[in-house]
Amino acid sequence: QVQLVESGGGLVQAGGSLRLSCTGSGIIVSIYAMGWFRQAPGEQRELVADISSRGNTNYQDSVQGRFTITRDNAKNTVYLQMNSLKHEDTAVYYCAAGFKSSGYKYWGQGTQVTVSS
Repeated sequence: QVQLVESGGGLVQAGGSLRLSCTGSGIIVSIYAMGWFRQAPGEQRELVADISSRGNTNYQDSVQGRFTITRDNAKNTVYLQMNSLKHEDTAVYYCAAGFKSSGYKYWGQGTQVTVSS
């Protein structure tokens, strides 16, 4: 079975940092495009950042310069380093795996990030 497990969420004050992890099981994360999504209460799910199998990255404008997505192939893990957090970053964050041609197929259960004002 394919499984993606997120960790690293929590409560942090505005201006602080968190690092989210997404570890794959039954899947080689390095061959997929990986994305981090988030969904705030009453809002639609949105793409925050993604990284291709070649290592190319893409970021939503609102997190550009603050968030960094990386891979650690040895740990079969993708990270999202979040710095200078703002209250509006509060959401459930999900990781996903897929291919550009077919979209994201595998999803994690999500991890809560709460940024206090």
